[in-house]
Amino acid sequence: MRCDNDGFLGRSNHRAKSPAALKSPPRNVPDISLLSAKDIPTAQRLIVPLDVSTSDEAREIVAQLGDEVRFYKIGLQLFMSGSYFELLHWLHDSGKQVFVDLKFFDVPQTVALAVRQLRRHPVTFATVHGNDAILRAACDEKGDTRILAVTMLTSLDQNDIEQLGFKVDMTALVLSRARRALEIGCDGVIASGHESRHLRAELGDNFLVVMPGIRPIANIDDQKRTVDVEEAFRNGADYIVVGRPIVQATNPLAAAMSVQKRIASLFGGVDRAR
Repeated sequence: MRCDNDGFLGRSNHRAKSPAALKSPPRNVPDISLLSAKDIPTAQRLIVPLDVSTSDEAREIVAQLGDEVRFYKIGLQLFMSGSYFELLHWLHDSGKQVFVDLKFFDVPQTVALAVRQLRRHPVTFATVHGNDAILRAACDEKGDTRILAVTMLTSLDQNDIEQLGFKVDMTALVLSRARRALEIGCDGVIASGHESRHLRAELGDNFLVVMPGIRPIANIDDQKRTVDVEEAFRNGADYIVVGRPIVQATNPLAAAMSVQKRIASLFGGVDRAR
């Protein structure tokens, strides 16, 4: 069993890093800006998660945010609402990009069939968690959907990994998982701002980094590996996921506008939407 393979389960036919390599952090990365040069419309670089219990609540948030937010993430909480795919199509018909964050994790055949089903829907991103065989199964069926491999949840830190009984360096673990995911054919990874600089230094720029755990101000919730908006993009993010600081703000629209203004200041202030 290898802990660098699928988040503590399974085996792989790919050559993995040695245990010694996973115990040691990667080499130091120069402190330079890694601002994304990909041709992504500026306003679409912000993804807002609709972490609510009903479709009506989600639609209300979308209505509140209007044109300020063009990309939404829908996950497990809404999946249990009974109107997940109806909402997905409504978002698409409203001109929004959709990120299906269900973190598919099952036997490869089941994941393959689930991703094949997802191809029937207008989805931009989907997340997959698991070992090489699971990731490969998803990539084989992805169609136009971009598959993002989950490297490590941002609610976990080094202490959590060690409490699970794995004496590995978290950054080395994330790097190992990301490298193999990209070799298999994933379009990008979910990674925190604490590891993204190492990913860019080791793996280059020819893949997407979607970064959760963004906190525009001081963090007081359950996310442990957080960065702010500017730090996220300078550390190599292509997209950022900002949820509670916007959705739970006194004025969600003003909060979204503030984040978009900060993004625009980094990317020249020009919205390249086409």
